[in-house]
Amino acid sequence: MGMDAAEIEALLRESFPDAEIEINDLRGDGDHYAARIVSSAFAGKTRVQQHQMVYRALERKMDTELHALAIQTAVPEGC
Repeated sequence: MGMDAAEIEALLRESFPDAEIEINDLRGDGDHYAARIVSSAFAGKTRVQQHQMVYRALERKMDTELHALAIQTAVPEGC
């Protein structure tokens, strides 16, 4: 069972309301996505901590509806 990009974005917006979010379905199967999230919430955090924050935002869907997620995180310029 897969999920659509809009659902992933909605879940991420709950945790990162200020974020610029881009979701791409890598295989067209609703299971394998790439996400680019730019948020001030990541300021001062290591890359690992940033990715952990993303996984926490999606934890109820990971390994059930969402099989694989390639994550790219960043802090907005000026933060």
